[in-house]
Amino acid sequence: MGKDDSGSSEVKATALHPAYTVTNVQTKIRTLDGVKIYSTLSDDLMVRILESDTTAQAAWNKLKVNFLNNKGSRAAALEQEFSNLNFAACSSMEAYCQKLKDLVDQLEDVDNPVTESRLVLQMVRGLPPEFDVVGAYINQSSPSWETARSMLQLEQHQQNTRQNQSHTALAVSDDRSQKNPTGDA
Repeated sequence: MGKDDSGSSEVKATALHPAYTVTNVQTKIRTLDGVKIYSTLSDDLMVRILESDTTAQAAWNKLKVNFLNNKGSRAAALEQEFSNLNFAACSSMEAYCQKLKDLVDQLEDVDNPVTESRLVLQMVRGLPPEFDVVGAYINQSSPSWETARSMLQLEQHQQNTRQNQSHTALAVSDDRSQKNPTGDA
């Protein structure tokens, strides 16, 4: 729209950005709204509501019916899963704590909130015996969720460190006994 470097007044044609070439704005907006809904769904729910040419409103209505119609049974199933979850069912302490927190969030979504103290008690109840000492201290002191979680992570770190040190000591003593099988110095 201006003069080029040579001084002529020719206008250079430039391609428009693809965003400026949208011809059906309503369809694009519905698609974008759908992306917001679909990106927050689990895969099993996505399969239930995803159909070709589904609008965001139709998908939302299907979700609403699905969750409102089975709120009680969903709360019961989540409550059972929350109560029965233990550390052995998870790959790490972080995964265990995150799973508990996710279940609490889901229970709140179905109007069955879990108090922070109950969450902490359940976390301790699901721990293996090697966490008995720190678990007893957590139960006695009633810390917040974040504090209890930090305490468990620290305890697990200390246990891992102790275990690595004992493996190193065994490896060193085993190495020494192989070099001197008679036991003479």
